[in-house]
Formats: sequence, structure tokens, C-alpha cells
Amino acid sequence: MDRGDEQRLAVIDLGSNSFRLVVFTARDGWWKRTDEIYEAVRIGEGLAATGELGEAGMARAQATMEVFSHFCAASGLGPDEIDAVATSAIRDATNARAFLDRAEAASRLRVRVLAKEEEARYGYLAAVNSTTLSDGVMLDIGGGSMQLVRVERRLSREVDSWPLGAVRMTERFLADDKPAKPKQLRELRAFVAGALERAPWIGRSGSRIVGIGGTMRNLAAAAQREADVAEFGVQGFVLTRDALDALVDELADLPPSERGKVAGIKPGRADIILGGALVVQAVLEEGGFDAIDVTEAGLREGVFFERYLARDNGGEALFDDVRRASVVNLAAQYGMAPERNPHVAHVARLALGLFDELAAAGVHPGDSTERELLWAGALLHDIGMTIDYDDHHKHSRYLVLNAGLPGFSPREVALIGQAVRYHRKGMPSLGPFASIAEPGDEDRLHRMSALLRLAEDLERSRDQLVRETRVSLDDGRVRLGLVTDADARVALWAAGREGELFERAFGRGLEVG
Repeated sequence: MDRGDEQRLAVIDLGSNSFRLVVFTARDGWWKRTDEIYEAVRIGEGLAATGELGEAGMARAQATMEVFSHFCAASGLGPDEIDAVATSAIRDATNARAFLDRAEAASRLRVRVLAKEEEARYGYLAAVNSTTLSDGVMLDIGGGSMQLVRVERRLSREVDSWPLGAVRMTERFLADDKPAKPKQLRELRAFVAGALERAPWIGRSGSRIVGIGGTMRNLAAAAQREADVAEFGVQGFVLTRDALDALVDELADLPPSERGKVAGIKPGRADIILGGALVVQAVLEEGGFDAIDVTEAGLREGVFFERYLARDNGGEALFDDVRRASVVNLAAQYGMAPERNPHVAHVARLALGLFDELAAAGVHPGDSTERELLWAGALLHDIGMTIDYDDHHKHSRYLVLNAGLPGFSPREVALIGQAVRYHRKGMPSLGPFASIAEPGDEDRLHRMSALLRLAEDLERSRDQLVRETRVSLDDGRVRLGLVTDADARVALWAAGREGELFERAFGRGLEVG
């Protein structure tokens, strides 16, 4: 298979609780995860008591590494396309070198054992490149350790790591197969609070904290299910203190074997989820945070970003603008990057031109965030064409909702998705996403959908014939003049049908011509 300029990287994360292999592919200006294998190895089991990796855990780990090696070979991944990294449990174990020598010989995988600072850096890169975190704290909780990074103007300023992972805390404080006693909960939280005394900066780092790792993803999923809101992944979900406290109470009342029955909690993480949740709870308490933002990115993405972004960005491993990068990346995956697709670029230009002209005329408020969401919808409105022309507006919405769009909140992704859904026909509705909407969102959706559809209509012949528009008001109606160099009857025909949609969105009649 000719892969052209395609570049791939398999990141193998040998964590304390789980081993995970993720393949990232980059090509033609886009990147995405293209494969993943996961195994709950629990190599860190018993480490806190003995200081050593146990035989059972090492056997599971070696077998998993051999599977990963065979997968990489079958996928045609060369040694320079594989980066295997080990974290807390292997780093801290007294017999780590003996295990790695044996496992590396059997699997033919070379493993980098990350220093605490390296592990924290990869978590930081994952957080700042998948959220809009500028000033605040990044929290990464794994099975063996927890990392905190103070972020200032998107740069890491303070880095620290503690052996406070979900597996270690469970073994130390919650080892019995019974519901947790209040005393156990207090002791664990007090232990974490004591450990955090060496990081007084945590309470002086702003009001925002972003969490990564499997514990965070499971807690966010459980909170979503409990709130019974529309869900399409946990990217950008905000887990409040109140929701976390309620979830801790629910989990504590159950024996470990029953915690996997809580919606959103994976059975393989059930016995350690309470320990991890209590650590997060203590960090929020010590830092005075009201909530924690959750991202689906993790250490694997951090490793990838360091290589991918640093290569193409003059050695800097940060996106300039996370929101813009995530939209352009998704558009490019489906051949809709504006620099390669004149139709998409022109629809975006027309939609934003209409937005600005109508705002200047006092027809709508001209909110900058609404404008950005309209731009995102314009770039993504046709990505569903890669599935089929029929119902491509619905296919586009599906792809938008399931891509995650790092940097945007779930509510914003829903607005973009619904605007895309209605860019061809139908009267816009929040539908199943009313549960996560804010006041005014229905009006925002109507305006976004109307402008996106008008822009698509004006570019219906896909020839960029309508160069721009001229808006004027005439006795309360909006007159839309078209700037063209030739007969634009297709555009006039298409746009002339949108009077009802436009009036619903802006409260004014529409004349096109």
C-alpha cells in the first residue's frame, strides 16, 4: 500500500493499571487516532506493600507487550514508528530493570521509562492541546501516581508528582471487599491533603483545573449518566464538585464488586474508581476548585503532540489556537480543508460576511462566540459527503458530534452539529440537546442555521459566482444584494426560498436580488 506522505506513530503506554497501544496517523495537514488496543494489566498491583512488581503482574505485562509487538509488526510499523513508555509502577519498582530486560527480549519492544517530570509534561501537553486551558492546573491521575502542573499563559510553570494513583490508594486505604467506611474516606482524603502541602501553589493558580486519565473519563461518564443529559463522549465535560461528591457517596455505599454497575463506570476499573475519585475530590478541596474540566486526551496524545507538533511548528509542541486547530483538523480529515476545497472556503466567507453585515445593521447582537460557531459549522457542513450525498447533512452532524472537537464545550459542539444538520432543509431545533442548552441557544441555532443555509444557497452552483453580499434595510425588511460577475440565477433561486427560515431567525422579512 502506497501511504504517500502519511506518518504514523504507535504510542505504547505501560501504565500502572492498564497497558494501551494507540496508533496516530498524520497526513495532508490532519491527524487522528486510527487504532487502539487496551488491556487492564495491573502491573502495579501490590507494589506499595513490597516495592516490587509481582510475578503475576509481570507475566500479564509481558504477554500484553508481546501482543503489542505482533500487532505493530502486522501493521507494518517500524522501530522508529513505535514509542513505548513506562510510568509510575515500572519507574518505582526495585525489580523494574529485570522485568524490562526480560519483557523487551521477548517482545522486541524498547521501553523508555519516563521520569516524573517527563510524565507530567506529556500530560500537560495533552491538556493544553485539547482544551482552552491558559491559566490553571492540569491533573493527571493514573494507577500509580498523580501529576499536577501549574499552567500560566499555556506554559508549564510548576510540575510535581506524588504516588497517589488509584491502585495505590485503593490498596492502602480501601483494600477490603466491603462498602467504604467514613473513617476510610476521611483518612484517604487527609493523606492526600498532607501530601499536597509541598505544593502551596495549587491554591494560587486560578479557578480552572483540567483532568486527564481513565479515572477522570469514568467519573465524567458516570456524572453525565446521572444527570441524564445528552452525551457524545466526555470531551469538554465539566464535572462539578457537587456531582463528584454525590458520586463518591454512591460509590462508597457499594462494595467494590458492585461499583462497575454504576452507569459510566467500566467494570475493569470498578474496584479502584473510588480511590481515584477521593484523590480528585481532595485536590479540588485543597485548590478551592468548584469543578474540573475533563478531556479525553491523555499521556499518549502528549507523546504524539511532542513529536508531531514540534516537527511542524519550529520545535514548539503547542497548537496556536486549539479551537481553530480542531475544526480545521476535522475538516481536513474528510477532504474539506478550506485551502483545498474552494466551495467550503467560500461558504464560510459568505456566512461570516452575512453575519457581520447583519450585525452592523443592528439585525442581531453580533456575538463573537456565535460567529466562531458559525465558522465551524461552515467548514464542517459537508464532511458527511464522504459517506453519501443523500442525508449528508445528518452524516455531517454525526461526525461532528463524535469527533469531540477539542476546545469546545459539549453544548457548543451540539450547536455546531445542529447548525450543520439544518444547512439543507428543515426548521432548526435543539432536539435532544435542549438538556445541555443555555438560555438563548435556540435563537442562536436559528441564526446560525439561517446564515449557513443562505451561504450554501448562494454557493449552490459551487462556482464562487456570488463573490459577496450587500445588506440593506427597507421598511423593516432585509434586502440582500448579490455581488456577481455573471448571471446568478441558481443562487437567486436557492436563496429566495429561505424567507420563512430567515424571518424565524431574525424577525424580519427577506428579499434577495
